Amino acid sequence: MPAVRVVAFGGGHGLSASLRALRSRAAAGLDLDITAVVTVGDDGGSSGRLLAERDALLPPGDLRQALAALADDQAITQQTAKLLQYRFAEIPAGGEGPDPLVGHAVGNLLLLGLMEMLGDPVEALDHAAAMVGARGRVLPMARHAIGIEADMRGADPARPHEVVTVRGQHAVAVAHGHVEAVRIDPADPPVCAQAIAAIDAADWLIFGPGSWFTSVLPHLMVPQLAEAIMKSPARRLVTLNLSTDNETAGLSDADHLAALHRYLPGLRVDVVLADGRWVGEPEPVRRAAEGLGARLVLASVAVADGSPKHDPESLGVALVPVLGAAR
Repeated sequence: MPAVRVVAFGGGHGLSASLRALRSRAAAGLDLDITAVVTVGDDGGSSGRLLAERDALLPPGDLRQALAALADDQAITQQTAKLLQYRFAEIPAGGEGPDPLVGHAVGNLLLLGLMEMLGDPVEALDHAAAMVGARGRVLPMARHAIGIEADMRGADPARPHEVVTVRGQHAVAVAHGHVEAVRIDPADPPVCAQAIAAIDAADWLIFGPGSWFTSVLPHLMVPQLAEAIMKSPARRLVTLNLSTDNETAGLSDADHLAALHRYLPGLRVDVVLADGRWVGEPEPVRRAAEGLGARLVLASVAVADGSPKHDPESLGVALVPVLGAAR
């Protein structure tokens, strides 16, 4: 049997959980060919500083997290993955002046150096993937950084009924208000040809979990990516979040699914995966899934401590019968 070719879209901790789940199943014997296509709109923290101070081609943070999530289980590669994730802290009683390393993750600096040295973000990511023995490939959504902006109602507490434009991924993610619409800038960024090729060859396309407006939906707004997603013969899986965050406050799970259709009309989905303990009343979600052509699968995929986080091992177990199902 040939490997099941999976393309997972997203960014940040949500994509990391999905990739760890897939990697765990690959390590357990399920033959998977994994590609992560990562959002490149992050402008906060270390990534934002590198974009501003070094004119970085891409924000490295989400790319770094994806690489760490796919790292091989051998001791040396896991140690390298931990090094990528290591973030410089302020040294007590440090020297004079601010320390320029404080807040930066080692992996962000490594990826920045590789991109500057090699001049090609895909070549840089492939090199870093080899360093951690990645069980899959990490690719950027676009070949340079994009901006994310949202029209939000109530983002300004002094004008709760007024719609204002909030610019920047970080600003959108932390703003309090209702997202009326979200856009990327430029509207038609240069895509990664390798990502298009992976979509064309995929058996499964996986969307979510993750920040819906700033990590998941942006992929559907890139014209060439959207066209490839629509044309791909692959089946499509949506993994729902366990709870809302600032940018999705007030949205139900059914609203999350409706947003997929809003930003890519005609998108058909095969499976919607949700946690039965967190989804609440399943019937509205089932109807929303059916509206996209999908069946709803309920499984226990959250961590055991009661926090709204996906457990990669449990998520991986839930994915096996889905990814392995015959067409």
